This record gives sequence, C-alpha cells and structure tokens, in this order.
Amino acid sequence: HKCKRQNVGRQLADPPPGERSFDTILLLYSKESGNRHDMRVIRLLLTVTSVGTSSAFSNGGLRPTHLQIGAPRTLASEVPSSTVLYNGKFEEITSSQVSAKKHGLLRKFKAKIPKKSERKKIGSLAMMFFFILFNYTILRDTKDVLMVTAKGSGAEVIPFIKTYVNLPAAIGFTAVYSKLCDRMEQKDVFYACTIPFLIFFGLFAFAIFPNVGALHPHAFVDKIAMSLPKGFSAPLAIVRNWSFAVFYVMAEMWGSVVASLLFWSFANEVTTVDEAKRYYPLFGLGANVALIFSGQYVRFVSKMRAGLPPGVDPWGVSIKYLMGAVLASGGALVSIFSFMQRKVLTDPECVDQEKQMAKKKKTKVKMGLRDSAKFLMSSPYIRDLATLVISYGMCINLVEVSWKSKLKAAYPDPNSYSAFMGNFSSATGTVTLAMMLIGRKIFKKFGWKFAAMITPTTIGVTGLMFYALTLFAPFFAPIAASLGTTPLMLAVLVGAVQNILSKSSKYSLFDPCKEMAYIPLDSDSKTKGKAAVDVIGNPLGKSGGALIQQILIFGVGSLAAATPYLACILGVLLLFWYKAVDSLSVQFEEAMEESPEAA
Repeated sequence: HKCKRQNVGRQLADPPPGERSFDTILLLYSKESGNRHDMRVIRLLLTVTSVGTSSAFSNGGLRPTHLQIGAPRTLASEVPSSTVLYNGKFEEITSSQVSAKKHGLLRKFKAKIPKKSERKKIGSLAMMFFFILFNYTILRDTKDVLMVTAKGSGAEVIPFIKTYVNLPAAIGFTAVYSKLCDRMEQKDVFYACTIPFLIFFGLFAFAIFPNVGALHPHAFVDKIAMSLPKGFSAPLAIVRNWSFAVFYVMAEMWGSVVASLLFWSFANEVTTVDEAKRYYPLFGLGANVALIFSGQYVRFVSKMRAGLPPGVDPWGVSIKYLMGAVLASGGALVSIFSFMQRKVLTDPECVDQEKQMAKKKKTKVKMGLRDSAKFLMSSPYIRDLATLVISYGMCINLVEVSWKSKLKAAYPDPNSYSAFMGNFSSATGTVTLAMMLIGRKIFKKFGWKFAAMITPTTIGVTGLMFYALTLFAPFFAPIAASLGTTPLMLAVLVGAVQNILSKSSKYSLFDPCKEMAYIPLDSDSKTKGKAAVDVIGNPLGKSGGALIQQILIFGVGSLAAATPYLACILGVLLLFWYKAVDSLSVQFEEAMEESPEAA
C-alpha cells in the first residue's frame, strides 16, 4: 500500500486519564472515474502519552495499539472535512486537497522532463558527444595495438612518444588554434580543426598503411641500432614506425582537440550553469553508449580478421573497416554541428539571442602565444584548472603504462590484444553509463566540490591496489591459483578494473566539473584558457608522467623496478590534486556570484 499518511486524525472519544486516543485516516486510491473516487478508510487507533496537555502531539509521543479496516465507501467529488493534526497543528483536509497532492506528483514528474527547446539543444549535444567518443574509442584502441605490437616496439615506447612527439604537437596546435580564434568565428574554427583529422584517418587507411613496408625504414634503423646502447630501442622504434607514431599522435589529439576543446567550448557557449548541472552528467549517457558500441565494433572487426583467407593482410582489412566507421561517424558529427548552427543557435527558446549577439560584437583581444601563456598563468583560477587536468594526466599515465606492459605480456598477438581492448572499452562505457545516472544526484545533493573529489579518490585507491599486486606478486600467487588464473592475468584484470573506474569517473564527474568551471569566465579565458588547459595541459600531464617513468627506468633499470617509486609519486600528485580542487571550488562559487547571468 503506497500512500501518504497524515500523522493524526480527529479525536474519537474521551480516553483514560493521562492518555489521548486518535485515529489516522488514510485514503487509498483504487479507481478513479470522473469526479468519483473509490476509497478505503483505515482507522489506526493511537495512544498518545501526554502530560495532560496537547504539547505531546508536537513532541511526538505516538504509540500504535491496533488496526481496524473500515468498509469501502463510494464518495462524491468532495469528502466531508476531517480534522487532522499535521506538524503539530490541527488542519482541515478535503478530497480536493488529496487530488491536488496526486496531481502535484504528476507535475513533479513532468518537471523532470526537459522542455522541447531544451531537448532540441541537449539532444543535439548528446549526439555530437556520442559520435566524438565513438571515434575516440576506435582510435584509442587502434593506436595502442598499432604502436605496442609493431616491429621493434612495445609499451616502453609510449612514454617517449607522449613526451617527444605528442607534447610538441599539442604546443604547436595551441599556437595555431589561438591564431584561428583571432581570425575566424567559432563555428569556422570547429570545421577547420575537425575536417583535417578525418582527412588524415582516411588517407592512413587507404594510402599510408597499405604501403608501410616501403615507408618504414626498418633496414636503416637496424644499422643505427647496432651502434647504439639497448636503451635507445624505444626512441628508435618511433623512427622505425613513424607512420604509426603519427597516427598515435593524431588519435590522442582527437581526444584533446575535438572532445575536450572544440566540443566542450561549444557546449559551454550554448548552456548556462544551471543547465550544465542538470544535463552535463545526463547527455554524456549517449556518449558512453558509444563506448559500448565502438568497443563491440572493434571486437567484431578483430574476430573478422581471424577468418580471412591466407594471403590477405588482416590488419589492412581491419584498418579500412575501422577508419571507415570513423569517417562515417565524423560526417554525422559535422552534420549535427551544422544543424545546431542553423536551427538551435538561431532559436530564441534555445539560446539567448542578445548574449549571442554581444559575443559576436565583442572585439577580440589578439595576443601571441607568449602573451597568452603569461595572461593565463597570471590567473589562479586557470592555474587550478590546469593543475586538475595535469594531475589527472600524470596519475592515469603512471598506472596505465605499467598496466599495458602487463597486457602485452598476456596478449602478445595483435588480434587478441585488440579483442581485449574492445571488451575493455565496452565495459568502460557500461560502468560510465551507471556512473552518469547517479552523477546528476551527486551534483544536486553534494555539490561541485564533492563531485570533483571522486575522481582523484578513485584513481588513488585503485591505483595503489594495482601497484600492491605488482609489488607483492608472490604473496598473491596462491590467491590467483585459487581463482584459476595466474598472477600476470590477475594483474591485467585488476589494472583493467582500475582503468575502467578511473575513466568512468572522469567521463561522468571530472569532465562535467571541469567544464562547469569555465562557464562563468569571460570570453578570452574561455577560449584561450581552455585551449591552454585542455590541449597543452592534457598532453603535458601525460608527458610529465612519461618523463618520470623514463627517468626512473634509466635510474633503476626497468619499469617493474620503478614500481615502488611510482606508487609514492602517485600519492604526492593526489595531494596537489586535492589542494587544487579545494581552491577552485571557492573561486567557482565567487565567480558564480559575480556573474549571475551564467546561471
């Protein structure tokens, strides 16, 4: 019986001395037809211990004695008034009030559904994010398989490529992006940055990869490797497999540029803070469904390779299928963005037209790269945002590279490696989907700061568990045997869980928190600040983690021997992360008070 109980009903009869007897009238709806209601009246006799005054009611001394169920009644549109005690006061309740409560619940449910204009805007943004992450998942899984399983390569190459290839590319792009923002409208910047990525991925699949035998200088690198120490094998692998290294960087840049910079910049332009709190955790649901679909698509292509006839290059066929999906998804992304420019940004119910015109008329302040960096670093707000992004990149990189070295040892074959990564991406999407369902409630109930603290906590707890399993492998050997597996496979699975939980908390909470923080800022801080934080900060964090690993590898000899030091460094980075969240939360609230229109 789901009903709402009025605390106490009218007084029935004179009770014994020192006690008062009341009944509670519960109205249970069973059928409704027009203005007539079938109701069952329940009388609950209550004994109230009092001290001779009615103050006992408000002090709550209620004690039930027994239950009587009355016969069903058919009542007209108005039930005779009943005197009830509610919150310590005697009040009158009628059928119209009961009906109002019922319809109030219906209105409350309808209020949770976005109105038509918001559905038009939020739905389009969700679809854009879906296609962006669909591509990024395919690209991320493909770049790892290409680079880790390539000739003369391995997981040890990742720190070097992030430091010496990815970071310079990110810095160069930021300089170009700053110039584009000064000379072009934001929509044209989106097209100018997105379309070249799609052109490259198409060329890689249909022109570059089929000719890697002629393009990769294996013989030349082999001659150089003979005269160099073994420690240079990782940098030489980048030169040996240069087209794979370029693909790796472009795939990484898709995540930094298209997902983190272009999409979120556009989303922040067309949403308010209030809309962001309500919908940022939710429209990401569609994006994480993309993780599930793309992961299974990668798995499907991996299985398809195994069934190809002899003489057919399995990876060549696979790359064409994967990049074909990327091109189709990218085309859908550009089409939706064009639709929003024509149908959403021009709709007064979706976007405030006065604010949009003010942004277009505002004179842009042109600054060089050095001036932009100086301007941004002078802002504590931007510095704290950069600390968040850099800390995440460093922390996740410290654990991820160690995990991928274990993963290659467990799955040396490219097909099996790719299939595992496909399942990994699907699992990440499923967990993130669940996290996003509760993300909205976390923001509403606990606020921005609490939500921002969840990601570093998750990475810290799960990362230290993975390091413990790596450091004390002999101790966990009997446990692995009892589970029917090996210590290596157990480390792979625990590392996978660590990555899944870390990435799901990033997508569902860290990213929305970071993007909300940009909304109250002025136009220059939003565009150039976001470019510096996301495009440089993200690879800088990963490169910083990679540089730490390189120093430790040269110092102690191997990645496995560096594990204790990595665990300690992870703890220190988390402390800086927590401090930045605490500082930024105060500044964010102050910025919201100073910029009420952002809400």
